[in-house]
Amino acid sequence: MLSSEYVVESPWYRLRRDACRLPDGSFVESYYVREHAGFSVTFAITPDRHVVFTRQYKHGIADFVLELPAGMREAGEDPEHCARREFEEETGYVASDFSLIATFAMDPTSSTGQLHLYLAFDARAEGMAAQDATEDIETVLLPLDTVLAQVRERRVRAQSQVASIYTALDHLGILHASP
Repeated sequence: MLSSEYVVESPWYRLRRDACRLPDGSFVESYYVREHAGFSVTFAITPDRHVVFTRQYKHGIADFVLELPAGMREAGEDPEHCARREFEEETGYVASDFSLIATFAMDPTSSTGQLHLYLAFDARAEGMAAQDATEDIETVLLPLDTVLAQVRERRVRAQSQVASIYTALDHLGILHASP
């Protein structure tokens, strides 16, 4: 990077414009990069083999989405702490055992953020939901054996969510190749 300046700075979005030289030697005067602390996503299974999902409105696409509980890491926050915090805040569920099963680059072309995927077992509605002012979240429990169909039928549409679900199902050894 030859130079850098911030063109947008807010608590939720930080965008910088870099002047940089790429590995092939070419020069780019305005390369935009979103600085991002990243997200944690939780694939949580209840004792009766249901997966905890959320359904909420997303302004970017002006529609409701079905997704795994997820949220942005706070400055300096450990990814597992973020996963536990967001899981409880969004759903009112808690789980004792969280295991990191994958870390993905969210958008390596234009973002510094990473997505940390956690698998949690024994999820129970024993926590305290505390949604942000801009959130109106419905908790949805889906039988584990129907989760893949939710993706295949395009009920789960966000690419990070699709990748997270396939990764979790593969990790659990229950990913099936048949349609």
